[in-house]
Amino acid sequence: MTAYTFDILIARGRRILVDMEGFRLPRNHITFLLGESGIGKSLTGKALYGLLDPEQLNVVINGKQYRSYRRDELTRRFQRDGFFVFQEPSTHLNPLMTLEEQILEGSLARAARPETILRELWKDSTAGELIELLGVYPKPHRPSGGEKQRILCAMAFMKMEMAAAEDGADPLFVFDEPTGSLDNRYRDIVLEMLFTRFRRRPSTVLLITHDYSMISFVNRNFPDLAPRIDFQELSLGPDGLHLKEFRPETYSTWLSQQRPHRKEQGSPGAGPPLLRVESGMEVFGRALRFSREPAGRGEEVPLILHRASLAYLKAPSGTGKTTMVKVLMGLLRGRNLSARIGTMELDEGTPRHFWRKHIWGRKMTMVFQHADEALNLRAKVRDVFSGLPLRGRISRTAIEEEVRAFFGSGAGSAFFDRTVGTLSGGQKQRLNLLRSLLLGADLIILDEPLNGLDFASMQRVLKLLQERMEEGKALLIISHNEEIFDALIAPENVYYLSAGLLSSRSRS
Repeated sequence: MTAYTFDILIARGRRILVDMEGFRLPRNHITFLLGESGIGKSLTGKALYGLLDPEQLNVVINGKQYRSYRRDELTRRFQRDGFFVFQEPSTHLNPLMTLEEQILEGSLARAARPETILRELWKDSTAGELIELLGVYPKPHRPSGGEKQRILCAMAFMKMEMAAAEDGADPLFVFDEPTGSLDNRYRDIVLEMLFTRFRRRPSTVLLITHDYSMISFVNRNFPDLAPRIDFQELSLGPDGLHLKEFRPETYSTWLSQQRPHRKEQGSPGAGPPLLRVESGMEVFGRALRFSREPAGRGEEVPLILHRASLAYLKAPSGTGKTTMVKVLMGLLRGRNLSARIGTMELDEGTPRHFWRKHIWGRKMTMVFQHADEALNLRAKVRDVFSGLPLRGRISRTAIEEEVRAFFGSGAGSAFFDRTVGTLSGGQKQRLNLLRSLLLGADLIILDEPLNGLDFASMQRVLKLLQERMEEGKALLIISHNEEIFDALIAPENVYYLSAGLLSSRSRS
């Protein structure tokens, strides 16, 4: 057998969640399953691995009821010899066991000691810091999301090395968004470790992601493995899910075509500033500083935005990018805030009602990283735009036309009657974006605007942002999609954020 082939049906009651025929997993290949979040990629991986609950879902694979499929020898080999790295590892780490105990639990007790793998995954940590981390009992706030993901990846790599040493092993390794909480540097470390181990001893790997920039990493660092790497894309149409081959050159060609357009962004110094934020605001015991060089190496500068231009704010995960813009939006309190938008001054003493009356949806609006933060999940799609301070009294018909133009063929009449909570993650993110863009605010802050989108949706979003900038809007972008935004945004429009601990005197 050169490939596993699966017909998959997953339903909850009468609602079909996944209906897919002919999903191929070539043996001893790495298969990327791309596509927007929330359309069934994770369900597919869990179903194949035998992890779904037949009491909660009706699952049929290759004509077999799920209980029968889970008893198959093939499924048991997948689980015995392989590993599943969960997208959200919090619920899969035992709070009553230290991380070290869990790393060596069950069959992993037969693996080689994990010190070498852990040192690769924590390159910036000392031996003492790593020992301290391994003694932690998992809690909601510790380890961090990125640390939890790396712990599960470490366990997967240990299992890969075990399988490589065992004759007759037939594992399936599923990595479900394994780097979603990691910045690009640690994402690349995880991918390097995965592909290096695969090169030594190929096994069947399913890597689920909406991060299309992984394609560039593979092409750049492992071109010799191209014959053993497959890219599939799952998309959601009006008639259900569609699975198709995704040609990696589709992404790489599109990316190469973006750089010539960077000159169209407008000069960062044209006209009076729309926004000026001084460096050094203080929040959660840290001072947040802007510079024009990475890692805070350059001198401190204010962050300045003009009309019809954009700025890209970069920093490693956890530095405080989202915190900074929430302070700027008046959603969090910070000390030493000094900002001006137009002629209005903002500081730590500005009352909240001033933001509500003069700033929110009028001068500034923010597209949140997670759409669930901004949307009423119980509302109907047609009601998402109700109550917004829309300029020009846009009619309901005009709003629906905007939605159809943005969503394409998937926005039929039935779409507007759906409850927001039933939409895919990518659909909710597009609603989140459009809701903010229709407000007509002068400055639009976009926190991970491409989060959870497939390739076609990503292109539509970027086109819409370009149109808003051409209308005179200013855009402040935060994103870990550095490859994409580095191609789109000129270096003179890039700012770097760094964070330093405050002294006890400055806190008092």
